[in-house]
Amino acid sequence: MITREQIPTVLDHPVYDADGNKIGDTKHVFFDDVTGEPEWVSVKTGLFGTSESFVPIHDGTVVKDHLEVPYPKDTVRDAPNVDVDAGGHLSVEEEHRLYEHYGIDWATTAQTGTAAGTERAGDDAMTRSEEQMHVGVERRETGRARLRKYVVTEEVQKTVPVRHEEVRVEREPITDADRDAAMSGPDISEAEHEVTLHEERPVVETETVPVERVRLGTEERTDEETAHGEVRKERIETDLPDETDQSDR
Repeated sequence: MITREQIPTVLDHPVYDADGNKIGDTKHVFFDDVTGEPEWVSVKTGLFGTSESFVPIHDGTVVKDHLEVPYPKDTVRDAPNVDVDAGGHLSVEEEHRLYEHYGIDWATTAQTGTAAGTERAGDDAMTRSEEQMHVGVERRETGRARLRKYVVTEEVQKTVPVRHEEVRVEREPITDADRDAAMSGPDISEAEHEVTLHEERPVVETETVPVERVRLGTEERTDEETAHGEVRKERIETDLPDETDQSDR
């Protein structure tokens, strides 16, 4: 049996069956209208918690941070659909259907014929509820990056030394040592000598060499963003007789 003091540990916490399978998360706790003790919990099941099933918690136990019930996961998820009225109560007929589904003897548990609700009947206290906003994150694609290689032509200048030959006239005076060789020809004659000149010119050649490797990578950074939403809260107002009315009585 779950006590009132354990309700905060049960609400919005996981529910497991006896085999350790998670059934879903608790959404509401329903109390017996006569005893005021917790009797049922509604469990959000299905994908993204889109369905809600009722499970009795007479034999449920709180284990660490979750509720454990002695019913298989499939049994809870196949429980009859119950449409709770605006007052947050289960009708006697609805409770009867649920008890039959879970194989609980209706005669021993519902002798008074009362229903269960989110508030205790006949209690002087009023339960105030409010919505809580839970913010999560989703991952979405924001863009794509790619590498593209293309060719550009650049003008490159480089200075290199080059050599060339120039004609230089050399004159040697005739000496006694070379006079005979110099005067061996005719006294007067015509002659011609040719000298080939050379020069160097820069020659440009190109070769392809690898210079670097480029790849795309991603890094994750964490920023802070503020999420805005609207939640509803119940307010309780008191309507008390004024002191004048009380004094006139």
